Amino acid sequence: MNYPLLERVNSPKQLKTLAAEQLEPLCAEIRQFLIENVSRTGGHLSSNLGTIELTVALHRAFTTPRDKIVFDVGHQCYTHKLLTGRRAGFEKLRQLDGLSGFPSPAESCHDAFVSGHGNTAISVAIGIAQAKKIKGEPGKVIALVGDGAFTGGMVYEGMNNIDTLNNLIVILNDNKMSISKNVGSLARYLTQLRTNPEYSKAKANLENVLGSIPAVGAPMVRGLQAGKAILRRGIYHSTMFEEMGFQYLGPVDGHDVQRLCELFSNLQTQYAPVFVHAITVKGKGFKPAEENPGEFHGVSSFDPAHITDPDVAPDASFSTQFGNDLVELAKTRPHLCAITAAMKYGTGLQFFYRRFPQRFFDVGMAEQHAVTFAAGLASQGMLPVVAIYSTFLQRAYDQLIHDVKLMNNNVLLAIDRAGLVPGDGETHQGVYDAAFLSQIGIPVFSPCNYAELDHWLPRLVDEMQGPRAIRYPRGGQGEALAALGCTGEPYDLCAGDGSAPVALVCYGSMAEEALAAARLLGRQVHGADVYKLVQLYPLPEGLAERLAGYKTVLFVEDGIAAGGVGEHLARQLTTQNYQGRYIHKAILAGQKLPHATVPQIRGALGLDAESLAAAICEG
Repeated sequence: MNYPLLERVNSPKQLKTLAAEQLEPLCAEIRQFLIENVSRTGGHLSSNLGTIELTVALHRAFTTPRDKIVFDVGHQCYTHKLLTGRRAGFEKLRQLDGLSGFPSPAESCHDAFVSGHGNTAISVAIGIAQAKKIKGEPGKVIALVGDGAFTGGMVYEGMNNIDTLNNLIVILNDNKMSISKNVGSLARYLTQLRTNPEYSKAKANLENVLGSIPAVGAPMVRGLQAGKAILRRGIYHSTMFEEMGFQYLGPVDGHDVQRLCELFSNLQTQYAPVFVHAITVKGKGFKPAEENPGEFHGVSSFDPAHITDPDVAPDASFSTQFGNDLVELAKTRPHLCAITAAMKYGTGLQFFYRRFPQRFFDVGMAEQHAVTFAAGLASQGMLPVVAIYSTFLQRAYDQLIHDVKLMNNNVLLAIDRAGLVPGDGETHQGVYDAAFLSQIGIPVFSPCNYAELDHWLPRLVDEMQGPRAIRYPRGGQGEALAALGCTGEPYDLCAGDGSAPVALVCYGSMAEEALAAARLLGRQVHGADVYKLVQLYPLPEGLAERLAGYKTVLFVEDGIAAGGVGEHLARQLTTQNYQGRYIHKAILAGQKLPHATVPQIRGALGLDAESLAAAICEG
């Protein structure tokens, strides 16, 4: 398609040269561009379609990189990238050596901060704003925060520390609340009045004059402010934000680009931290995304002309397999509950929600609460299953230690997107869970295919007590892994006869590379046996003894090396007085994980079959 206006905008400076009446057509072009490109490459769609006008207005009124825009969450930054000269990069969005799907200061000076996890932007923005004050630098700091982030506690921790930062603007991108026409009209009028610089100046002057009157001045100012607070509470319920120190503006139509430009332009002069409440439609302009924004939050490539119902015909994956398995278990186990943190579709729990809504809990973007809430349920005899992406489970580490492990609460963690994750880059990799869970003594299991998931999930539900975890990768099982089936054992010899000089040891989806490496080694070092673990911690009994007879043992995992499963195995081999060569191939601290396909990431990290075989042959 042709995008005549968008093709004229390769920088925020060029955006400012457009006529006011061209902004709405520009937004329409951006919306079509995003639908066309994200449907081809995959990416985050709903959130970006809902923030187009907001982002255009921000770049029209402010000047990056002097002014800083901090996104929460960063996946809503696509329009920002388009307006800052990266349109051509959308050809390889979230692909190797292509455009990142999140803000990246290494990619552009217009990106203020990496923001892959939610409810962090206000804290970041306060830090940047304070730094500007200390250094005497000009410019505003704008935090664009989705309403989902307000389900996490860190937002409120940040707002409690805004001080008197008159260079801080927080924009709530609210796509859930609705406002009646009467209240909306009055609120719009008051917002227009209160964003007028002359009004703000007059208000500040009046309060200064009144405050200078001996004895009665301060009470008069407090009385005036109290009266305004009562009025605001009745009109648009802004009291919480005002009491935290913000000047509250809104609600405003987050898709009225002209009004937004006017509002943001008026904020060049401000006397306090400002909170702008913008109402938007998630998935705006693309009907399937508007009707089901959760399913179109993050998508693989799709055909916009043929959209299926995600509740009826989802793609086969570990997530959907887990979700369906959990429904079957819950039919005969009334104490079983399911918890997720704003990822109902992503974790496959939409099936559980439809069948057992009373036992399903979506706590929002609040992983810490999810884990402690689960501990509370478990303390009363329930069995909560907490389904969270690996990268987000990191946020609840303290709660895992204090509220689950120390009390030995009966909580099952279902860790989705474990291991390497395609596309999203370093902020969304699930490479720490096996290490940090094992460090605090939580048993961990890692099926490599659906058959193992089907076998081990019921066992973890029925045969174990206390905290435990089952982890599985994003996407499906692949033909090579499906062919392995399930032995029901905590580890098994899945290739070779046990007589080769080399043993390759792996778990989860890395079995694919280990099997391929064994085939390569069969032509070079007289073959290799492959051992695949399902039980990662504690390591299965007899494993170290079984491996002690090999000349070379190579353990490969798509997790962090320090504290990882491979280090646990090394310690066990030491107790067996192992005299052979031990190689641990894993992710090293500080290693950069690119946004790419999983095979490409493995290759970049030296975890592919060729690299594993080479490591054996080099010795």
